[in-house]
Amino acid sequence: MTTRPDVLVRGTNGLRQTGRLFALALDVARATFARPFQLREFIEQTWFVTKVSALPTALFTIPFGATIALLLAELTRQFGAQSFTGAGSVLAIVQQAAPIVTALIIAGAGGSAVCADLGARTIREEISAMEVLGISPIQRLVVPRVLAMMLVAVVLNGLATVVGVAGGYFFNVIIQDGTPGAYIASFTTIAQVSDIWVSELKAMMFGFTAGIVAAYRGLNPPPGPKGVGDAVNQSVVISFVLVYLINLVVTGIYLEIVPPKGS
Repeated sequence: MTTRPDVLVRGTNGLRQTGRLFALALDVARATFARPFQLREFIEQTWFVTKVSALPTALFTIPFGATIALLLAELTRQFGAQSFTGAGSVLAIVQQAAPIVTALIIAGAGGSAVCADLGARTIREEISAMEVLGISPIQRLVVPRVLAMMLVAVVLNGLATVVGVAGGYFFNVIIQDGTPGAYIASFTTIAQVSDIWVSELKAMMFGFTAGIVAAYRGLNPPPGPKGVGDAVNQSVVISFVLVYLINLVVTGIYLEIVPPKGS
């Protein structure tokens, strides 16, 4: 049976880890503007994250867009409002599905690779050696990786939006015999430009979150090679949880600030 002191120790340790995670985020924000900026490392990491994330993002978005289109088409048919299927699909994909899919792929593919790389450097004591030499591992290694994940997340969010909308159109028009003109014409019924902006903002925040979590677990892995694998698993799970929490908060704030179109 777990004793009360054990629960307190675990709770205190959890709060300590959370504080260190936020401290790393602040350090990364400050080091972003420090010079010299590691441009070469940033370009290499951007290409690497794009390479491992672009195709999975496109493939993963297709069933998302198709599922949303199929469900909305069935729902609107019951209410006799089939002409609004396109509007609902686009709104759901742009605001929710595209940034969520992007975040999951970025955290699962790019974040795990970043965590494994930093974790391997940590257990080989490369990070400690850099600190002894007066080189900041935050500025040299973490900042380029976090910025790369943010940039790639924004770009892939646009890709996921296009693929998701195209997938929804295909399944609604081809599979369910929807009207192409009505599907496209209804895009602007309830959707607005601010929906795209908040979608890109979410993607940027998700990329930053995934990068910070991956870097933190990579810089603080349990001992040994097995610890690096455990740190990778932990970074992916923590990133997923934080992404959904951030999405809930940002969506709630956005719906309060920006009134629905036509209201």
